[in-house]
Amino acid sequence: MHLEIATEPARQDRPNEDFVAASPSAVVLLDGAGTPPGSDCGCSHGVAWFVTRLGVNLLAGVTNRPDRALTDCLADAITTTAALHAECDLTHPGTPSATVVAVRLTDQDLEYLVLADSTLIVEHTDPATGPVAITDDREALVGAALRGSMDAVPTGTAEHGDALRRYVEAMRAHRNQPDGFWVAAADPTAAHAALTGTVPRAEVTGFTMVSDGASRLVDRFHLADWPEALKLIHDQGPAALIRAVRTAELADADGKRWPRGKAHDDTAVATVTL
Repeated sequence: MHLEIATEPARQDRPNEDFVAASPSAVVLLDGAGTPPGSDCGCSHGVAWFVTRLGVNLLAGVTNRPDRALTDCLADAITTTAALHAECDLTHPGTPSATVVAVRLTDQDLEYLVLADSTLIVEHTDPATGPVAITDDREALVGAALRGSMDAVPTGTAEHGDALRRYVEAMRAHRNQPDGFWVAAADPTAAHAALTGTVPRAEVTGFTMVSDGASRLVDRFHLADWPEALKLIHDQGPAALIRAVRTAELADADGKRWPRGKAHDDTAVATVTL
């Protein structure tokens, strides 16, 4: 497989909480859930620390245990990572968490797992099928009912910062709950709530993973559809998608056209051609 990766933090003075890694048979992308100023998470290490370790443990399991289901590999990785900071308060509702996309390639199949709002786009050999985007929209559905006060004030203002903190803390009550949404945090049972599937490898020409900071060109800004975004990636590389996102963000810095929690978000794009 041919793999290209691009990633960029929202701000140069803060760590990138997105993570991408690959082996010859697997690719994983994680997007950490940041903690807004004024909120506690019960962990002294931080989200970037958590995401890196969870991602490494997940890639190792997916690669080295081809007999093990992707959900079980993610559950194992969550358990192993939790043990690395057991001294932290892992029961805290804001304990570090992440979205997850994982793909494993076998001789016969492409196996995938998607948990929370990062996106996997699978490209098929049959042009009539077109690219198929797979994302877990449960977080967005819960958030839609809670984000009104945040979206009503300009991004970047003190009022928006306060509203963002309240929104994140309100969302925590619905995190990893049967009637809410699921993310990878400290409870391995969340892994079994992921979206999973298998596609015959002979029917696939490639796939692309994007964190929600990069997918916003399509799913929040609606400036492109997935075929157009993939053409941009294939023609100019995955960094071109990030540049297009940044251009749109800068044109709407106060969030009037596209209300959002963050004016800029961490971005990650991984694209694979088979």
